[in-house]
Amino acid sequence: MKLAPSSFYYKPKTATAEQLQSSADLRDQIEAICLDFPGYGYRRVTAQLKRDHRIVNHKKVLRLMRESDLLCRLKRRKTRTTNSKHHFPRYPNLIKGKAINKLNQVWLADITYIRIRTGFVYLAAILDAYSRKVIGYTVSRGLETELTLAALRMAIARRRPQFGVIHHSDQGVQYAADEYIAELRNYGFEISMARTGTPYENATMESFFKTLKYEEVNLCEYETYEDVIERIPYFIEAVYNQKRLHSGIGYLSPEEFESWLLNQKVTRESRQALLTSSVQS
Repeated sequence: MKLAPSSFYYKPKTATAEQLQSSADLRDQIEAICLDFPGYGYRRVTAQLKRDHRIVNHKKVLRLMRESDLLCRLKRRKTRTTNSKHHFPRYPNLIKGKAINKLNQVWLADITYIRIRTGFVYLAAILDAYSRKVIGYTVSRGLETELTLAALRMAIARRRPQFGVIHHSDQGVQYAADEYIAELRNYGFEISMARTGTPYENATMESFFKTLKYEEVNLCEYETYEDVIERIPYFIEAVYNQKRLHSGIGYLSPEEFESWLLNQKVTRESRQALLTSSVQS
């Protein structure tokens, strides 16, 4: 009959009650993670499960998420926030090809829109390029320079940076205006701008805004400006900075990553102090 001998000996596998219960528990755990983080794909869900001491293969997570219809479906809605037609000076891109390896080396800035029932409001944000942490942000009904200045001043008050930090943005009028540039000069920033029409030159900011839209804004469908100013700070501070896992920093949250960096620095300084005291003695 030209059948392989293994066909005769094959016995279909039947899951035990214990295996069925374990699979059900895993599915419930995955659903709980997706409820907290609706934009998580199967890789981040797998990383979160491992942090929760649940060892599981990412392929199984993908299968269970697909069976339970938990794979996120992304929507794209766009409006223009960058006006590059102005008379203010433009600056070269200082971060292209640059290795970013410490905090407060490069700050990334950009603006996005948030749709409400009566129109749009706008969010300006600043990220530390190394830790992906949002260090400054503000929401406004308009796109004036005061929007970006408020976010910058929050970031400066929080980080108190030394001179030489690279501030990278697009060439929009809000970042090129005299008042904004004067503020950067006053605190010793180096000014960097992406070329017009090249959003990939500020890709980390684009990634943050995509996360914000898919995991918060598009799910909440804000009605009013008050809804926005109530929810956005919560998402940024309590979810994005403290809880959300980032693949670019080893599946840690920005707060965890910065705490880890601080502990590493303290360890190095303690070791150096111990070596110094030993040499002196």
